[in-house]
Amino acid sequence: MRSLFARLLRFILLLASLWVAVTASVVGIFRWVDPPTSAFILRERMTNPGMDVRHRWIDWNHIAGPMKVAVIAAEDQTFPQHRGFDFESIGKALDERGRGRVRGASTISQQVAKNLFLWNGRSWLRKGLEAYFTVLIELFWSKPRILEVYLNVAEFGPGIYGVEAASHAFFRKPAARLTSSEAALLAAVLPNPKRLRANAPTPYVQSRQEWIMGQVRSLGGTDAVLRKIE
Repeated sequence: MRSLFARLLRFILLLASLWVAVTASVVGIFRWVDPPTSAFILRERMTNPGMDVRHRWIDWNHIAGPMKVAVIAAEDQTFPQHRGFDFESIGKALDERGRGRVRGASTISQQVAKNLFLWNGRSWLRKGLEAYFTVLIELFWSKPRILEVYLNVAEFGPGIYGVEAASHAFFRKPAARLTSSEAALLAAVLPNPKRLRANAPTPYVQSRQEWIMGQVRSLGGTDAVLRKIE
């Protein structure tokens, strides 16, 4: 029995070591190589084969500064400082969940981990894997790289992935030419891009757009925020 247990333990440790080696290598490669797709895009293509899925990768230098800062203001204002997790927001989310409310606390790094490698859901397994990939991403990538990947894999509308595809779909221009108001409008739909529309903004989306623009000003403006992460 002891011999069988020892062999089983060695086998489990070997699998764990292989898992860490493979996943760390993939994340490390993506520091320099642009991911060709994401788990969410692949799922969209598989579950909705008739949908016109639009995705076009664009490099960091071809994304307008206001777009980069708009998503920070909207989704993760501690992004320049944290190392993958905003523990204060997590604590507030747990407190509100105990009161029967639902509050998101995922950082941009966590959202990249989920969108790129995982699936949607609230299971402990998925959350554990998300935390694991978040640590790897923060370990191997720079802040600009994390934000670049996020802006290229985030969903901005049904079947519309990445800021370049979204900019062409909604404003008929490249992401490099997005204005502050257009960037805030795109960032405003990120919580629920299947329902919220940048090309037909509801009063809620418009109010969120105005709030995001105000938050950008409160953070010191586009240039000040970019200096913190570049």
